[in-house]
Amino acid sequence: MLSNDTRRKLEHIVRGDSLEGAKDHCTAARNYLCAGFSTSRTVKKDFERNAIIKKEQAEHLKEFASDNNLWVSSLPDHAFYLTRGGEAEVYLGNDGQSVIKLNDAIYYATWLEFFNSITIHNLLFPATSYTFLGFIETAGVLKAVLKQPFIIADDLVDLNDVKQHLAYNGFENIKRNDYKNSSLGILLEDIHDENVLSNSGLLFFIDTVFYTISE
Repeated sequence: MLSNDTRRKLEHIVRGDSLEGAKDHCTAARNYLCAGFSTSRTVKKDFERNAIIKKEQAEHLKEFASDNNLWVSSLPDHAFYLTRGGEAEVYLGNDGQSVIKLNDAIYYATWLEFFNSITIHNLLFPATSYTFLGFIETAGVLKAVLKQPFIIADDLVDLNDVKQHLAYNGFENIKRNDYKNSSLGILLEDIHDENVLSNSGLLFFIDTVFYTISE
């Protein structure tokens, strides 16, 4: 079950409020965007309008990165390249215990949606929380640089266990691999057996896509 503190923070995210007290770069970037943009609660609509907003947010984030020394200049060598997912290039971290993900936020209509999703993930799944290291820009494309614990699976994931775990935290399976928490106004999409790993009988959610929705 979600703690009262976690639930309160999630409610603030869905409303588009700033999160006070947190000092991590991810929350700081989200709060920065919240000061000038509203949180969308309609999923995958108004693409043309949101494309303009996303581009505007990217320019603001570049200024934010420059002002806060968040341009990442050192990335893992290409020899440490692991894979390319739908939205991120994944490298093994130099410590061998983490992965570095370069995410262009392609699954999100705006950058604020992206940072909302990362912040929600960190609240719900602290064992695989993301550390936001900063930004890079390649071929004119802004990408967030994220660090996450490297989890090695030792068993296959039973999606019924995933469904049960999410139900315990208020998420209803609405279709195939999509879940919704109606009380909070959060949608979790595409939770399949490559996005959740099993190790020592525990579930580790490594790739999640959250959206805020209106009920």
